[in-house]
Parts: sequence; C-alpha cells; structure tokens
Amino acid sequence: MTRDDQRITVGDYVTLVRGTTYKGQLVGAPGPALLGLGSIEPGGGFRIGHYKTYGGNCPVELMLFPGDIYASLKGATKDGKMIGSVARVPPSVSTGRLTQDTVKLVFRNPNPEDARFLHWVLRTPHYRQYCAGHAMGSAVVALSRRDFLAYPVPRPTAKRREIVVLLDAIEERIELNRRMNETLEAMARAIFKSWFVDFDPVRAKAECRRPAWMDAKTTALFPNSFEESEIGVIPKGWRVRPIGEAARVVGGSTPSTEKPAFWHGSISFVTPKDMAALTAPVLLETERTITESGLAEIGSGLLPKGTVLLSSRAPIGYLAITEIPVAVNQGFVAMVCDGAVPNHYGLHWVRENLDTIIGNANGTTFLEISKKNFRPIPVLMPPADVLDAFVRVAAPLHQRVVSNLRESHTLAALRDALLPKLISGELRVSQGVCISVGAPV
Repeated sequence: MTRDDQRITVGDYVTLVRGTTYKGQLVGAPGPALLGLGSIEPGGGFRIGHYKTYGGNCPVELMLFPGDIYASLKGATKDGKMIGSVARVPPSVSTGRLTQDTVKLVFRNPNPEDARFLHWVLRTPHYRQYCAGHAMGSAVVALSRRDFLAYPVPRPTAKRREIVVLLDAIEERIELNRRMNETLEAMARAIFKSWFVDFDPVRAKAECRRPAWMDAKTTALFPNSFEESEIGVIPKGWRVRPIGEAARVVGGSTPSTEKPAFWHGSISFVTPKDMAALTAPVLLETERTITESGLAEIGSGLLPKGTVLLSSRAPIGYLAITEIPVAVNQGFVAMVCDGAVPNHYGLHWVRENLDTIIGNANGTTFLEISKKNFRPIPVLMPPADVLDAFVRVAAPLHQRVVSNLRESHTLAALRDALLPKLISGELRVSQGVCISVGAPV
C-alpha cells in the first residue's frame, strides 16, 4: 500500500449506526430479517438462511435494505474470526434489522461504486490481518469503532475498480447458482410429494383422469386404488417396511483427538459443522480428515459416495447426499442405500417425515434420534419400477445441483485469489472475463 493510499480511511467513507436489543418473544414473527452475528460469514459474506424474522419495533435508522453493508465488531468466540466481518444485504432479503451485535455502514456521500469498492476491501486478507492485530478482550474479542474506522483504504484506481467488477460478477454467479439450486430442489421435492405423499397419480387414475405432467408409460406404473396400512391409506400393492430393513442404517464416532496418528490423513471426516454450512443437500468436502488408523477406530468404517446423512442431534435435520466417501462422527444417522431404497428416495423421505423422526427422539440436555429408534420407523415402499421412474427424474435434477455447487466452489476460490490483488492493484482484468463469469448457464 502506497503513502497516498494511507491517507484514506474507512471513516472517510462512512459513519456507523449500532443496533439495539430486541424482544425475544417477537423473534420469528412476520417482519424484517434479524441480521445479527449468525447472518455474517466469519471473515465476511452474507449467510443465506441463517437469520430469523422479527415482528417488533424497527426504527428506520436500524433498518437495512438490499445493498446495505453491516458489520460485526465483536466475535462470539475467542478465535476472533468474526470481529470486523462484513456482509452485504442480498436482493433476496427485502428488509433487515440490526441487532446489538451489528453496526450499519452509513455512507457520507452515498455512491454505489464506493459501496461496492469498500465492501470488497473489507473482505481482503489484509483487512482480516488488521482486525486480528487490533483485537481486544479475552473471553470475547472485539474491534473498537475507532480502529474499524481508522483502517486505511486504498484509493479506488481504475485497476482496482476492474477487480471489483469481477468480484461482483463472481458473487452474482454464485448467487444465481444458489437460486437455481433452490428451484431444482423444489422441483424434486414437489415430485416426491405428489407421487409418494399426496398420491396424485393414483387419485387421478381412480377418477379415470390422466395424471398431470406424466407420460403414459409412467402412468401405467401406478395402481388406480388404495388400501389400508399401518401408516394409513396407501396405493394398492405398495408395502410398508421399517427403514432399517430398506437401507443400511449406521452411525459413527470420533477417533481420539489426543492421538495425532489418527488425524490429518486422506479420509474425509464429517461432523454436523460441515452440514450446517451447506446451501444444498450435497456434501462435496469436509473440514477435517482422518488417517486409516483413525478410520479403524470408527465402527461404521468408510461410507460410500451416495450415502444419505442426517444429523441426529443438536439439531436433528441437517441432510445431505455425499459426493465423496466419508467417515462420520457420532452426530449422524447414515443411510447406505444399496438395497431397496434409492438414495434420492431416502433423502426426500427423511425431509417429508422429519416430524415423525423427531417424535422418535429422546434426551434430556438435547433431543437425539438414535439408530435404535430410527431403524423401526416405517417407510412406504413403492414397487421397484416406480422407484426407478422417480430416480430417472430426480437424479438429473440432483446432478445439476452438484454441478452448480462445484462451479460455485471454483468461483469462490477465484474470488479468494483475487481479493489480495484489490489491495495491491496489480491485476489487469479484461471485460471479457467478467462477461463469461456472469453469463447465464
């Protein structure tokens, strides 16, 4: 950073408005998104879906709208990863409200280009190092308002603005992929519900109608009447079995953390923390790895690609299909779908029956669904040809989700590689690259 760069600080761009406390009993009521620490990624970025709404008083000075920038000047943990982290309100959040843990950046001279530039400057490794170097406190670390406002901002040269354009294009493409995945998941879920919960094809045939949006070959696979079962009325000829008989249900454990020989190997090791960060029910990678020795300590061994994972406690309900072989810790019920139940069917069955699954959980400190209590839960078993027909529809949708996620991971890596260049200003970005990144699929 040059001497000229150091003449401008964050405080030359903005003032800060701090949020206030709120009434807990109004959290979840209709209203603006409550944008506290949980809505910001450690190090910077908005966490889609990690917020609740608030139905209480929202003074205009505490309100946030798409494009507004807000920050956390303190962290919830000693590691300090949250302090100074900033987020920009996405278009999907129409209104938000600050909390006592966040501050809004109010620009002295509102200018969209300046806002975009400052947002990315406050996502750079240089800024993160500054936050770490100015952290205060022991139990909970914090960054003072004075130090935040004193951070030196490089001048927005033409080269730096070109980098900002590319960073914005990358973020827009990642957001587009996320919205596309939401649509694809909703399509698969709607088909599952229509076929296996509402039984629309069977009802249509019972009424001598052709099922909507279904070809004649698929229609012929469904019966035209119902019969009673232990879970209520189901299509005639379909069966009900315990999920433990339809799939191999296993759990896991954690190798001793006191034995270095168990850790940092080549085997992906899943914890619920990996699942909490997912934007789609697909697991591509894990934060931790173990060795072959560590794997030997886990009773379930290595689970194959395509395993359905369900977090079994604190909370129950994180869900994904693995795209890699994994070992799991004790916080999971894993379904290896190498028998009667395809994994796409198993994934959506869990989603539609989560209330029943939680109803079979127990515990005092927190609810947990054990493998013992999970295995007897009844699952509807359509004939194999009906399941095959569903997989032929659901699998391509799932693979498109996987492709979008892989592209977003690649783009995120490119973004992270570009961020240091924003401070140095040493990279020349062509307009053609920006267009190719932002182009529709």
